[in-house]
Amino acid sequence: MKLNHTSVGTGGGLPILLVHGLFGQGRNLGALARRLAERRRVVTVDMRNHGDSFHDPDHCYPALADDLADAVADLGGKVDLAGHSMGGKAAMTLALTRPAMVRKLAVLDIAPIAYAHSQTALIDAMESLDLTAIDRRSAADAALARRVDDPGIRAFLLQSLDLKADPKVWRLNLAALRDQMDRLVGWPEGLPRATFDGPVLEIAGERSDYVSQAGLAALRAHFPQARAVRVKGAGHWLHADAPQAVAQILVSFLGEG
Repeated sequence: MKLNHTSVGTGGGLPILLVHGLFGQGRNLGALARRLAERRRVVTVDMRNHGDSFHDPDHCYPALADDLADAVADLGGKVDLAGHSMGGKAAMTLALTRPAMVRKLAVLDIAPIAYAHSQTALIDAMESLDLTAIDRRSAADAALARRVDDPGIRAFLLQSLDLKADPKVWRLNLAALRDQMDRLVGWPEGLPRATFDGPVLEIAGERSDYVSQAGLAALRAHFPQARAVRVKGAGHWLHADAPQAVAQILVSFLGEG
């Protein structure tokens, strides 16, 4: 099955493929896509179990990389690739296992390591909402606030709530994401290292703890050529915290195509 996708821009050269993180969807990267599309064709995808893409019980990174490989094949067989968080891990997996499909790789605030945190509390929060009793986004926000203090995180999650559907639904396969959470926060065993020899850039948020010194060491073990930059004042959702800065870094790194 194919990933739902959106394409903007008509520039020449290789397309740019943008990949969102956990609980997101392609449109979360819309500001980056529009900036990059001034010179290049840019494609954003909804990953499986997210947005308008298909649902599947398997949400491991090799499976996500397979989905991206299918998307790349449809785009001509080679792309410049940028992924945030979960999408960054999927992008790294694709580059390591199918290096011929990627020219340049940008990884946004994630490292090829297993993390100790889990996001099941956010799944609990989303599942706690009685959607039959909610008819406005403001009501959904008020209900979600009982479990999620941060208004920014609530706003992010609520982008995946479809109040126009009958019945109302989360456009997320919450059951599969809960079941696969260990794999999501982990990193696949047995992946090859140093198989991708193209340019690699890690873009990390200055206020984020996702890319530690251990994470950078792991990144360079898998991609010895990797460079890293930190975006001042940005946290884990750096493309939302500092969209212009992140877009300019990507424009400079990815070039004309």
